[in-house]
Amino acid sequence: MLESLGATVREVRLPADLAGLSGLILPGGESTTMARLMDDDALWEPLRGFHAAGGALWGTCAGAILLAREVEGAPPQFGGRQRSLGLIDLTVRRNAFGRQVDSFEVPLSVRGLDPPFPAVFIRAPAFSRVGEGAEVLASHAGIPVLARQGRVLASAFHPELTADSRLHRLFLELVGEGVPVS
Repeated sequence: MLESLGATVREVRLPADLAGLSGLILPGGESTTMARLMDDDALWEPLRGFHAAGGALWGTCAGAILLAREVEGAPPQFGGRQRSLGLIDLTVRRNAFGRQVDSFEVPLSVRGLDPPFPAVFIRAPAFSRVGEGAEVLASHAGIPVLARQGRVLASAFHPELTADSRLHRLFLELVGEGVPVS
């Protein structure tokens, strides 16, 4: 999707892969597994440094969990705590919308976008607390699911599973490579 909007895309697996980037997407998946991989590859501090140097970040689903200041509902094997980057002032509750079988798609009203965005929720988290520095861009059933703080964007759903490029354009706008969202 990003390439079709004119962005150059590459995978990041190691700290050295961050060199020369101005934006990074932390994708969906399984957040505890992703956190273990970040431990193994020593990515925590390089990602914080990337952000501190002005890099834009977007976390979708599990990626939003990793960006949050606090995480609720961590698995018992982690002592009820899950490590996160703390780059957006949110508390994220894991699997808030149910299990895999409870997945759904809804038209989501997003501030600044019309018509509604087709949001796909798969074992999705929810934002149970939004700090003063974060701005809610969309909610589902009164629960915040899309937020922004500076150059950090967090979505509880999977925009990449639709053909709608508007949130990707918003991210590219944060990165500085895109065009204004229409």
